[in-house]
Amino acid sequence: MDLELAHRVTALTPSSTLAITAKAKELKAQGFDVIGLGAGEPDFNTPQHIIEAAHKSMLEGHTKYTPSAGLPALKKEIINKFKRDQGIEYDLSQIIVGSGAKHVLYTLFQSLLNEGDEVIIPTPYWVSYPEQVKLADGVPVYVEGKEENEYKITPEQLTASITNKTKAIIINSPSNPTGMLYSEEELVALGEVCLKHNILIVSDEIYEKLVYGSFKHVSIAELSSQLKEQTIIINGVSKSHSMTGWRIGYAAGNSKLIKAMTNLASHSTSNPTTNAQYGAIAAYAGPKEMVLEMSAAFEVRLNTIYDKLINIPGFTCIKPQGAFYLFPNVKQALELTGYEDVDAFSTALLEEAMVAVIPGTGFGAPNNIRLSYATSLELLENALVRIQQFVKSKMK
Repeated sequence: MDLELAHRVTALTPSSTLAITAKAKELKAQGFDVIGLGAGEPDFNTPQHIIEAAHKSMLEGHTKYTPSAGLPALKKEIINKFKRDQGIEYDLSQIIVGSGAKHVLYTLFQSLLNEGDEVIIPTPYWVSYPEQVKLADGVPVYVEGKEENEYKITPEQLTASITNKTKAIIINSPSNPTGMLYSEEELVALGEVCLKHNILIVSDEIYEKLVYGSFKHVSIAELSSQLKEQTIIINGVSKSHSMTGWRIGYAAGNSKLIKAMTNLASHSTSNPTTNAQYGAIAAYAGPKEMVLEMSAAFEVRLNTIYDKLINIPGFTCIKPQGAFYLFPNVKQALELTGYEDVDAFSTALLEEAMVAVIPGTGFGAPNNIRLSYATSLELLENALVRIQQFVKSKMK
């Protein structure tokens, strides 16, 4: 049967992150010694007390539907988290729990955008932002975060990109893929523009617990009551508590928008997975040591491998301030090795050196590649040796 698919899916760009990870897994299954630096998830197991809480909930019969917006007990823990970490207050009507932060974002755009509405997306961006906007009949408007400004946009750039169709802007801090953070001063300046033009701020804070050195995560919603009203925060337990497979994310913000998202969720997922919600309750109510230990381990890895990375011929890289990615500019390496673009370079690196990295084209950054350091230090150091040898062997 020759089926005609919906235009909304045929126009989608496949996730480069998942594609390269799948190719790496395929080579591994064939017996090749592949080092995967593509995955966007911590390499630690979920803390034991979270696993036990989810198991206990099932034994106690909590295996049925929950409210579409999530268990009230979990929403209360999320409210406590915001009060504790950002000093901001929400009520139950301002929180929705969904099946991962990605699905919460999808539900947000489906509930917010009408055909032709524009969403400002700073580049480099997480691969799913523009696709989700397009799926909601919105229009992604890209604003370049220049490398000399640590891949962040300025108030002047934001102002210049605003039209009468602008509905929202996405701010991702710490950023995937760059690892950069917006400072309090930078957020204040961007926030003033958003308030002036009545633009909703979508603040993706999924990496907030993974910040290194003297840097500090700041939520734009904590800077003033006006900015809190203008912001919807997206977060979850995936990165902070190594719970990517549990699929628990949430949004906090305008109660009218949260209600619309809840109505949509009631017809799509019914509710987030019940036992995963009980695990998330334990994540926020329980001990915090593992979160700190995991962040400290990532920082050690970063500090160990960063100098080795920038010593690879043709590689330049701003040292990340958060998340667990390195995002080197490899334009000079392409010139040295003769590869046409980062896609061809990344493919050859995987097939010949058995190292999987993500080409920056999927992030709106055609001169960069993304390497995840969410793997063991031994594998990271081995991978960098392979990359260096690969580049040197291809140099003209």
